[in-house]
Amino acid sequence: MVECIRPGTTAKHTRVALFDFDGTLSLIRSGWVDVMVPMMVEILAETKSGESEEALTSVVREFVGQLTGKQTIYQTIELASQVEKRGGKPLDPLVYKKRYLDLLWEKVEHRVKALAAGTASPEDYLIPGSRQLLEGLKERGYRMYLASGTDEAYMKEEARLLDVTRYFDGGVFGALDDYKSFSKAILIKRVIEDAGFRGEEFLGFGDGYVEIENVKQVGGVAVGVASDEPDCLKVDDWKRKRLIGVGADYIVPNYLGRDELFGMLYPA
Repeated sequence: MVECIRPGTTAKHTRVALFDFDGTLSLIRSGWVDVMVPMMVEILAETKSGESEEALTSVVREFVGQLTGKQTIYQTIELASQVEKRGGKPLDPLVYKKRYLDLLWEKVEHRVKALAAGTASPEDYLIPGSRQLLEGLKERGYRMYLASGTDEAYMKEEARLLDVTRYFDGGVFGALDDYKSFSKAILIKRVIEDAGFRGEEFLGFGDGYVEIENVKQVGGVAVGVASDEPDCLKVDDWKRKRLIGVGADYIVPNYLGRDELFGMLYPA
């Protein structure tokens, strides 16, 4: 259930927990890749570059994967760049972002409405074992932060519907219109400077490149969440390889093995 990539790595001296949201805790937007990638492939195909759909899909999956965890606008900025590379005239990245969000909403609207109406339980749309993990970390006295590349207004509402906001005494942060003014790296830097924590006191949880890389850059410990969504009962090998590549110390498919994970993070 828990794969230790770097034996001997412990979290005994960590005091801050930084979580990504989508795919790390929330499953509300599960399947977003299957919305974003085809949309972008279709846009690139319109440039008539002569590349096959398979080749374009490979290009898009690569940059989408590398930018997962950053604000969505960065993925649409890269899309615009790829259109230009192929001799096309790109639209404003914000236009591409809105198109994507409209398509994604068609996929997730029923989930949000079911949670709001109380016809779905928050546990239906959390990575299995999430609440037990969060409660276990709170009991250990962590200062906890939630940071997402999803627009802040949406992710704050979704965190509220999932009843996880209460765990994050450090704050809940999402993407802003002024996308250059906030990132996970900026948040980590701010926490270190303002709260007096050291980089090695960070314990990070994430399913994307960015949060794992940012935590490792400051000397923290990183748990990579490589869930095969939506069931989240086994490891997705593609995610696993990418998370290990950016420095994940541990890999988990979910948090049902919390006690096993804690046994490794906090050895007696």
